[in-house]
Amino acid sequence: MEQGRASRTALSIALIRAAHRVDSGARIFDDPLAAAICGVPDGEVGAARENWIPDVLHPWILVRFRVAEDAIEAAVAAGVRQLVILAAGLDTFGYRNPYAGLRVFEVDHPDTQEWKRERLRAAGIGVPESVAFVAADFEGDDLGDALGAEGFDRTAPAIFVCLGVVMYLSRAATLRLFAFAAGLDAHAELVVDYNDPAATRSAERRAMGADVLTRVADQGEPWQTFFAPAELARELEKLGFDGIVDTSVPETLSRYGFDPDPKYDVFAGRIAHAVRR
Repeated sequence: MEQGRASRTALSIALIRAAHRVDSGARIFDDPLAAAICGVPDGEVGAARENWIPDVLHPWILVRFRVAEDAIEAAVAAGVRQLVILAAGLDTFGYRNPYAGLRVFEVDHPDTQEWKRERLRAAGIGVPESVAFVAADFEGDDLGDALGAEGFDRTAPAIFVCLGVVMYLSRAATLRLFAFAAGLDAHAELVVDYNDPAATRSAERRAMGADVLTRVADQGEPWQTFFAPAELARELEKLGFDGIVDTSVPETLSRYGFDPDPKYDVFAGRIAHAVRR
């Protein structure tokens, strides 16, 4: 994102969540606060939804949140009480958090966070004591220092959710995030989505993907980092993660009983859940 400007992508993703809640058909993911934080009445979210993100991408965007929140539920059941949401944008989990004792650290660029605070105030959504805003620029700031200043405990278990983040960062910054999560003096989990540049895609999907990439670059949010699945697994294993579960868009949708049509995989997206015990 450009300095001094909130992320348009964050708003677009939130509008997709809001529109999905009022769309007909089975829900992949349910976010009852999405419309409010966007400042759009429920009856108007379909018209308000920004259409620069093609509809074919929406199932993937939505199912990522389902995977992450299922992982959070399992982690809490196993005793984890710290959740770090990297590049939180307009994520609303912290304001509908059903788990007593779970501390939610929302990490994002200071400009995006100030905009989010304004959106929360305008929507009348209170900020619970369990939520901590952690202002950080992933490219230049020390994540450990930023989290530590807000009470994050490196000696206690934590789960890190990193959705829609890797592609916007440099490879060096991405690996620093992974290394921090792996370097805790306790159990750590990481849920991360990414894109595989080596995957074969049709000419039509390549053209659609190129169009979207051009648009995000024009908004100051260019994609920078990609991984092949084996490559990501090697990087995570070098840091001590194991038990890596890595699935493609069709595989992930199928896992939840939704249409696994390959057309939804415009960017060869994947999501991985890794654990360091």
